[in-house]
Amino acid sequence: MTTAPVTALEATFTAPVASFRNPLYSGVQVGLPCPPPSTVGGMLAAAAGGWQHVSQTFQFAMAFHARGKGVDLETYHPLDAKGRPTNPGPKDREFLAFTTLTVWITDQPERWRSVLRRPVWPLRLGRSQDLVGLHLHITELARHPGAQRGALVEDRPGTAGTALRLPTAIRMDRARTVWGTYRYDATGTTTATVPDSYSTPTGQAVTLLPPAHPATAEA
Repeated sequence: MTTAPVTALEATFTAPVASFRNPLYSGVQVGLPCPPPSTVGGMLAAAAGGWQHVSQTFQFAMAFHARGKGVDLETYHPLDAKGRPTNPGPKDREFLAFTTLTVWITDQPERWRSVLRRPVWPLRLGRSQDLVGLHLHITELARHPGAQRGALVEDRPGTAGTALRLPTAIRMDRARTVWGTYRYDATGTTTATVPDSYSTPTGQAVTLLPPAHPATAEA
């Protein structure tokens, strides 16, 4: 008996430069090798017009690749102990170059294709001055596990790559963050089979991440 495939929107975002600060480090600009789920979820919510237009159970899968990396100088606006602005100054900032983010959405794929074709707020990935390119198409996912490659996946037996502690969801007032432990291989070459994942026609694993909605960070 053949199991019917799952219909999904595959959205590919490209940006010449992107930067994702690691929030675990205070006072220094340490970069992450990929965007955290909270960042990607926030970009999708911005396209929809805000989190109020996104289901609290909304999930997506993602894969990421950067062809290079470097360090540049950006103006840093530090805050004092009471959260007040102090004198800005230059600071090194790690960045990723020629980046590609692929997102799969299985819940209401046609609705999300319409949302992303006409986003309410501009699509940005990691740096406010850099807009992204976008390619959208509907695809069919097979109901059997795929190869991890460049996917960001939850840390579980059988997955590979570097273990990363990343923000999954952030409360609207930013008073609480839900953290998760994930695995990511920046080379995109790991062939580990991701348990309980779908797979694309090319064998890429598609595994839904925990919801990034701020409601999940309510205490």
